Amino acid sequence: MRLKKFFVSLEAVFGDRNTRLRRRRFIQAFYEKNHLIFFIAMVTMLFHSALDVLLAYIMQELLDTATGGSIRRILELLFMAGTYAAVYFMTVLCANFTRNRFVRRALVQYKAYAFQKITAKSIRSFSEENTSRYISALTNDVTSIEQNRLRAIFTFASRALWFFGALGMMFWYDWSMTLVVIGLCMLPVLVSVAFGGRLVREEQEVSRRNEAFVGMVKDLLSGFTVIKSFKAEREVTALFREENAELEQKKYRRQMTAATIDVFSYGAGALVQFGVFFYGAYLAVSGRITAGVVVAFVQLMNYVLAPVQTLPNLFASFKAADGLIDKLADAVESNSGRDGIHCENVLREGITLQNVTFSYDEGTPVLQNINITFSAGKSYAIVGGSGSGKSTLLHLILGSFEDYKGEVLFDGLELRKISSESLYDLLSIIQQNVFVFDSSIRNNITMFRNFDQKLVQDAIEKAGLTALLKERGEEYQCGENGVGLSGGERQRISIARCLLRKTPVLLMDEATASLDTETAFAVTSSILEIEQLTRIVVTHRLEEKLLTQYDEIIVMRGGSICERGTFAELMARREYFYSLFMVSKAEQ
Repeated sequence: MRLKKFFVSLEAVFGDRNTRLRRRRFIQAFYEKNHLIFFIAMVTMLFHSALDVLLAYIMQELLDTATGGSIRRILELLFMAGTYAAVYFMTVLCANFTRNRFVRRALVQYKAYAFQKITAKSIRSFSEENTSRYISALTNDVTSIEQNRLRAIFTFASRALWFFGALGMMFWYDWSMTLVVIGLCMLPVLVSVAFGGRLVREEQEVSRRNEAFVGMVKDLLSGFTVIKSFKAEREVTALFREENAELEQKKYRRQMTAATIDVFSYGAGALVQFGVFFYGAYLAVSGRITAGVVVAFVQLMNYVLAPVQTLPNLFASFKAADGLIDKLADAVESNSGRDGIHCENVLREGITLQNVTFSYDEGTPVLQNINITFSAGKSYAIVGGSGSGKSTLLHLILGSFEDYKGEVLFDGLELRKISSESLYDLLSIIQQNVFVFDSSIRNNITMFRNFDQKLVQDAIEKAGLTALLKERGEEYQCGENGVGLSGGERQRISIARCLLRKTPVLLMDEATASLDTETAFAVTSSILEIEQLTRIVVTHRLEEKLLTQYDEIIVMRGGSICERGTFAELMARREYFYSLFMVSKAEQ
């Protein structure tokens, strides 16, 4: 446990205080319920390194015995070498097994924690971001973190024991030669100072370019139909080649910097080896040490030099991995889900908008001075021409925006004071564009949760899915974004999943647009018959048998409410709604 805390603290030493705190929480995800296997992996790795250093002593004894020892001593050393080989083999097996097990669990937990933080964001904040950032962070960046941080932890510990263990044995053999080794080893350290920061910057730049590349590929594949229909294959291929070439150029520069560090590090290492070897030869000729000690020094020098040679890349890689963790931590913390008041999962009075004005762009209001109350348990239809603000009003109630003027009150409590978690317990939304997961119909309805079969069946019937399930079954695989289903079938799945949640408020944004008139009427009727449910429905279907079922119709025009009332009342006034209805009727 203490060893785990040491490495957590060691890894969070860089950056300002807020950055360190965010990074520390992500680093802790590596070790959650994983510290025991980490401890075992670290101990076996250190023991493995100690055996490496011990090999120099065995080689020294063998060489000195060969030049002036006895057969008995050779046999003793043979037994020692056999025991050493057996222990070494078992240690390497154990070290590799436990290290890989730790890394596997650490990555699972890190990605799970990151995804949990992403899903904790509000709809508003997530909709303002580029999802390619998260895709890159959970794929390419994780690969870099695995190599440059998780596995590097063990490399760092192993090299540290090599270094100090070898120095200890060197001092035991001859202090003057040890001081020569230490002095010469300063050369590779200078390489670390000269190139380390540059490698960090280039690693972060590769991550940024990869994020842009993933986003472009995602857009091009999502727009495949548009590309083909406009015969734009040559143009988008050129875009792909340009972005791909830019990414590979950044990766090339990073690799060249790493290669330069290696060249200078190993060049300095070669100088160290020659210097130590010649000085050792001088001491042996002078009679101060034996030939076996010279060989031992050469062997031990490798265990001093290897850590120093790998220090530049190791240190730079640690900092680069820190940068990738910081990037993800900053992204999930920015615009995170709103903390606020936790309220009951019930709507007693209603939703009131008082003097609400909202603009996407400064000076261009989309909603102007909206004043209305949606009483609990009633049903409302919001109608109007394209661009009148219908969907914006619905998303304002959903909490997608917070920079509005005026107040949005849920039972008297202002929307911006309600926690995101409580708000989503109050609301469900069915949208025109439905997302369907590449899973079974049942999983798409239940959203991978367990519900009582009676509740599921009730939602299926009210959403008009009975015939589909009878034909294909609950385990039918929908395909990527529901490619195996029609638009109407996807819409009914969306309706069923919202009905299953049984939230007090149901928002519908053109939810029946993909359904035929008969099915739309049946689904709408089922929803309007549900008791103690507040329904706010944006619809373009101006059909009398549907509209007469609502308690009130809200008519919007130019971002304002211009009329409201029942269907009969609005038709009797013969104003804007009457004109909309008559035009719609003529087009049918």
